[in-house]
Amino acid sequence: MQTPEERLKELGIELPPAPKAIGVYKSAVFHNGLCYTSGHGPLKNDGTLMTGVVGSEHTVEDGYEAARQTGLAILATLRKELGTLNKVKRVVKIFGMVQCTADFKQHPAVINGCSELLRDIFGSDLGVGARSAVGMLALPVDMRVEIEGIFEVEMP
Repeated sequence: MQTPEERLKELGIELPPAPKAIGVYKSAVFHNGLCYTSGHGPLKNDGTLMTGVVGSEHTVEDGYEAARQTGLAILATLRKELGTLNKVKRVVKIFGMVQCTADFKQHPAVINGCSELLRDIFGSDLGVGARSAVGMLALPVDMRVEIEGIFEVEMP
């Protein structure tokens, strides 16, 4: 069975820089074998964010790509904090928020971008956890999506 780091390499995935906190919080907190990641946005490799409203400015597919990019940012934080993604034992929970119009109803299809990435990296059992996907009329700095996660890990 391949390690998460081997899967990343095989899939040709390059992680963006781990985002820095833009307020009074930590990007990740460890407690009792769990890592809680703060809300991450769709940070691209060049340091810019994917922004805008799904359902008016952007399609479900655009939202999906933003959620996938957000998953990459979360992985970058986990790697920075743990030294390697191989210390992630399982995905416990993902909470995804989509900046969207009031009548948008496809939040799960958008957040699948992150969920499917995590499944592809950690496997169909350990990479799939509990999940919520909700809509928001606004997110900080106009982020298209914001996602936080809980992961079981080998403590650093």
